[in-house]
Order: sequence, then C-alpha cells, then structure tokens
Amino acid sequence: AGSGWGSRGMEGVVGSCRAPLLTWWGLFRGLLLAVLAAGSCQGNSVERKIYIPLNKTAPCVRLLNATHQIGCQSSISGDTGVIHVVEKEEDLNWVLTDGPHPPYMILLDGNLFNRRVMLQLKGTSRVSGLAVAVAKPSPAQGFSPGLKCPNDGFGVYSKDYGPQFAHCNTTVWNPVGSGLSYEDFDFPIFLLEDANETQVIKQCYQDHNVPRDGSGPEYPLCAMQLFSHMHAVTSTVTCMRRSSLQSTFSINPEIVCDPLLDYNVWSTLQPINSSGKVAPEKEVIIVATRIDSHSFFWNIAPGAESAVSSFVTHLAAAEALHKVSDVHSLQRNIMFTFFQGETFDYIGSSRMVYDMEKDKFPLRLDNIHSFVELNQVALRNDSILWMHTDPISRLNASVGPKVSNLLDILSASSEGTNVTLQEAGFSQPLPPSSFQRFLRARNIPGVVLTDHKTAFQNRYYQSMYDTPENIQMQYPEGLSPEETLEYVTDTAKSLAEVATVVARALYRLAGGANTTSAVQADPKTVTQMLYGFLIKMNNSWFQSIIKPDLKGILGDVPQHYVAVSSPVNTTYLVQYVLANLTGTVVNLTKEECQNPEKTPSSEKELYEYAWVQGSLDPNSTSRVPYCVRSTVHLSKALSPAFELRQWGSTEYSTWTESRWKDIRARIFLVASKELEIITLVVGIAILILSLLTTYFINAKADILFSTPRDPGAVAY
Repeated sequence: AGSGWGSRGMEGVVGSCRAPLLTWWGLFRGLLLAVLAAGSCQGNSVERKIYIPLNKTAPCVRLLNATHQIGCQSSISGDTGVIHVVEKEEDLNWVLTDGPHPPYMILLDGNLFNRRVMLQLKGTSRVSGLAVAVAKPSPAQGFSPGLKCPNDGFGVYSKDYGPQFAHCNTTVWNPVGSGLSYEDFDFPIFLLEDANETQVIKQCYQDHNVPRDGSGPEYPLCAMQLFSHMHAVTSTVTCMRRSSLQSTFSINPEIVCDPLLDYNVWSTLQPINSSGKVAPEKEVIIVATRIDSHSFFWNIAPGAESAVSSFVTHLAAAEALHKVSDVHSLQRNIMFTFFQGETFDYIGSSRMVYDMEKDKFPLRLDNIHSFVELNQVALRNDSILWMHTDPISRLNASVGPKVSNLLDILSASSEGTNVTLQEAGFSQPLPPSSFQRFLRARNIPGVVLTDHKTAFQNRYYQSMYDTPENIQMQYPEGLSPEETLEYVTDTAKSLAEVATVVARALYRLAGGANTTSAVQADPKTVTQMLYGFLIKMNNSWFQSIIKPDLKGILGDVPQHYVAVSSPVNTTYLVQYVLANLTGTVVNLTKEECQNPEKTPSSEKELYEYAWVQGSLDPNSTSRVPYCVRSTVHLSKALSPAFELRQWGSTEYSTWTESRWKDIRARIFLVASKELEIITLVVGIAILILSLLTTYFINAKADILFSTPRDPGAVAY
C-alpha cells in the first residue's frame, strides 16, 4: 500500500478510476505477506502438535573394521512402525505373526534385550525398529553384549605364540558375552534413557494400540519413527577408500567414516625430556590401565568395573608414590600410563608400542624394566587380588626369574593390608590386557592384577549396566551433591587398599630402601574420583582442577567411549586429575604459566604447565586460579593401521565409526491407509478446483473487478 501511494501521488488517486482497486490490492497483498511471515515464524507449531519428540535417547550406530560392519541403521528417510510393547516373550507372537498392522516398532523390556530375542527380530520383515527400555534393577542373570573372548586375535597368543592359549581355548574370559554388539542389524535400535518418556510411549500404546476383544486395534494407531541412517557401509577398507578419494578429488569432500582415536595419558615419577630420548641404560617400570569402555549403544559406556575401578586405583597409587620423600633418588623411574581405545583391539597400547619401536616416543622398549597392569579390581572375593603372568615368556631364562621376583615383591607389599595376593597359576594365560601388546614386541617381565582367577567377576562387561551399583557404591539417603562427593564409600576404601599395595610394590621395584608403611593411598581421593568418573563429572573438585576454557566438558553423566573426536572428556579429566594429584603448584602468573618458554627456570622440556580454575573463594562467587606444574603428557592413541594406510590390517586395530546426518526419535498417531488415500485424493481435487477457480477469476478480472466511470462534474 505504501508503494502505491508513494509512486502515484495524489494526482493519480484523483485522476484515475483504477486507483482505489490498486490501493486495496496493495493493502491485501501486504496483509497476505504479513500472514505468511507470521505463519513461517510459527511453521513448526503444526509439527509440534503432530509429533512428540523423544529427547533422551541413545542410538546404536554403525562401526566397521577390516572385514565387517556392525551396529544398526535406519533407511535414509527414517523407519516408521506401529508401536507394540513387549514385556514378555509371548508378546512377540503379535509382532512376528498375529498383528494385522506391520511393520512394528517394538518397545522392548530391558530384560528381554538378549541375543535369542534379537536374532528372532533380525530375521523378519515385520519389524522396522526397536526402542529398548532400561531394566531396573539390572538383569540378575547378567548382560554383556561383548565377545566371550575380547580382542581375540590382537593379543599375544596366536598360532605362533602359545597356540594352546589362542582364541581363549584354555579360559573363556567373558562367558556371559553374547556378541550382540558385534552383530549387524538393518533396522534402527534406540535406548530410552528417560523413564518418563518410556511411560509416555506406553500410555500412547495403551490408549490406541492395545488389541480389544481379541481383534486388532482400530485406527488411529500410535506409531514411532526412528532416524539413524549411516553413511559408511561394508568395511573400514571400503569406507576409508571412499573418504580418501573424496578428499583427493573433491573441493567439498564427503567423509563417510572416521577412525576411532584419542590420546593416551602418561606421566613419570621422575621428569624426563618428553621431546628427547631416555638413555639406554635408564630403566623404567610401566604401570598401566585402560580408560575406555563400550556398550551396545553409542556413548553409553559407564565402565564402572571394566575401566573406572582400575584407572582410579592407578591414579591413587600415583598420588601415594609422589608423596614419598625419596622418589627422586630412586634407582628406576616409574611411568604411569593410561591407554585409550583398548576396548577396540588395543588401539592405545599398540600405538605406544609402535611409537617406541619407531623412536617416536621418549622411551624405547629396551628401557622397560617390568610391566604392572591394573585390570578389573573392584569385585574381589574374600579380598583376593589375582596375579596373572604369561607362561610362555616365563620359560625364557632371563625373564622367568624377574617375573618371580615381581610376584614376590607384590605379595610382600600386601602384608598389613586387607588385600591378599595370589598367583593365578603358571599354566594360566594372560587375560585380555594391554600388556599383551608389549609382549608381542618383546619378552618383558610383567603381571596383570585382577579380581578374577579365570572368568570375569563382572557380569555386565561392556554393557550399560556396568554402573556404580555394579561395584557396590552406596550412599546414605539425603546427602547433598557436595556431601556425596566427600562421603567415603566402602568401595573407595577397598580400592584405596589395592592402590596402597600397588604403590608399595612399585616403590620397592624402583629400588626404594626405606620402609613402605608410609606409602598410603588416600580413600578420600578415591571416593572423589569414583563420584566424578561414575556419577557426576560436573562437581566442585573437577571444576577446580581444569582449565577455564575446558569447563564445557563437565557433563552430568560420565561416559567413557573412545569416540572419533579427541580428546574426549575422560581423557581430559584423567590428565588434569593426574596433574592435580602428582604435580606441584608453582608461583607463576597466568601469562608465565601459559607461556613457560618465556621463563628461564621453567624447564619446559621436562614439565607441562596448566593454569587451572581453582576453587571458589569462600567469600565470593569468583575463583582463585593457580598454576600447576607436572610431568603429565598426552600421546596419540590412533591405530598405526591408519598411519600406514593399511586399512585391512590384521596386526593393528582398524575400527572406524560411520558418519551420520540426523539421529532422532519421535512418536505420533498414524491414520489408516484408506484414510490417507482419501485425504490425498480430496487434497488433489481441492488443488485442481483451486487452479480452475484461479484461472477463471484471472480470465474474467476485467469484468469482475471493473468499477463504473464517474458521471463527471455537475455544473451549477
């Protein structure tokens, strides 16, 4: 309307008989545009009325190795089906044979999420997807979707080395393992993390989908749609080749998969030049553990027993040793090592061994005096900690006596504690462990400490149920978050005792001559770490020990999946917890701390510096930051297969994760096919009628919108 007035002026309004029509048309056009603009602003309101999004879900995604693809995916436009709740096995009959409205989206009770049921669903076209409700309490019979023989083929035992122990011939380490995580499903599977959302789905099912009087339910029916289309297919060889070709020839390459990667965390008792080489005559004791876990669902990896119990114990032992007065004069150095990606065919340890062999690491394999690994240690029976050794390397004349000495020192270090150490047996092979990757390269004296003699005590290995409850972490009711952080649980006391034994043994192995009674792990530190790594990362202690620009990593529920973007939260936190427990607060300004090379006395080649947030000032809301100097470093945890571009390697891990565009889930009511067809036909008819009407009005516009001429001026 404004443009009409402005372009024609008053003369045009008075002198033209069509001016009123143009003016009203301009006004109508302006109103129409305003309505359309408002509609676009509220455009998703209709979608919100139709769909209920499920916001607290975790998908099963596709992973690939040199030969296979595993996991799940939906079609490119998502998969849809009528919801059917399955709470007992008899309910499957409706889905598999009786139900008249396939395909079905199954809401599956967590207790039925097992290999037998899943293979039934995998073999039918009547299932379009699956939503799994978490079982509470955890399944009493145990649940492990991992393999019975974890990392089979990538450890030390093979047809050339201890063939009698290869493929878990002697000991099945994970008898509960169903291998479900290593199956390939052609429909989407999601975990429902929120009990309230699960109840909403069940209520929708009750209202619309429950069969009445033995006959099928009537439309409208409650349906679910799951989106989790994966870009990679077949194997790592295929997806990496495609990604490589895209990167070579395309300006905007479309990468379809990424290697699983992160960083190992390592530190030494006595500082070493991280960019140089340790002298050949210098001996180093390696103490190691893994810091990653896995489950069937993406980024759901609590790993309480499989990872956290061991690396928390490891951290506590490192703190205890650093408090000893004569550590800097010990005959041998000690390296504390935390490997990432061990769940996926030993990514972290194989990379460190590779770097040592290629002189890309400060240490060489020749520098290793002995190897002590902490594996699963929280579920001990009668306080027994089992010592596992390699029976093949012990036959070596130089290695055998050193292993025996190592076992004697460990056993002696448990005196006066509530921990009893026992040897698993000379003929017992090593359990799945990082130490096996070092043995593949060289005969090294070593021991792996676990809470199991043969099969795992952990009935929830590599599953979503490997939670704090699995390692008996219990708190009194009514505690505030801060009180819970400080409350020393029985689990913390137990792991602190294990850490004490390990620290004392390491002290003696390194040549310590003083009494070890002063070497003591702190249960309070252990309980804080357990709370932070298993219950709530975003706590006051973790907040105080990280850099200000990393505070975004502190999510609520900790997960320990290695992922493809690095470093992940776990790696950062292990790095800064280790620096906090073993480092020193130095009197440097923020600028000096962040740029230590400008300070002559900083010895940058020996130490790492971090400007951390600090604790809250008691009298204000601001923090008191400070500078921490430590020997904590990061090193790559990327499989050598990707460095060498050997994507089909059988020597190194080849695991990749597919990329995806959209992952989401929602429920809605769906009409019958007949009604949908009628709606479509009526819509098309209305469209045709509208087009004809518009054509007719446009053709007769001069007649329909003409106005009578002015009779002219009247003369008086």
